[in-house]
Amino acid sequence: MDTNKPSSCFNLLYFAAASSYTKKSSEPIKAPLRASELFETLENLYPGIKDKVLSSCAVTLNLEYIDLDEAEKNKEMVFKEGDEVAIIPPVSSG
Repeated sequence: MDTNKPSSCFNLLYFAAASSYTKKSSEPIKAPLRASELFETLENLYPGIKDKVLSSCAVTLNLEYIDLDEAEKNKEMVFKEGDEVAIIPPVSSG
């Protein structure tokens, strides 16, 4: 059993600018958490992240893209223990 991971958490993965901003590639977040509360939770942990990073990010839940605007309307969308959630900023190539 992994003793470093708190119980009742989901794993939040950070990519690109989100990883740079948080200085982490992942972290456990207390579950359950309504999807509509994710950005506010991250703003409390990392002040300024909402405007600088999250405003243009995609979010996945267990490898499926989710629409957080829909989550605002659908209060039933909840991240549960064992889920994998990812914050994916837009990627540019040049």
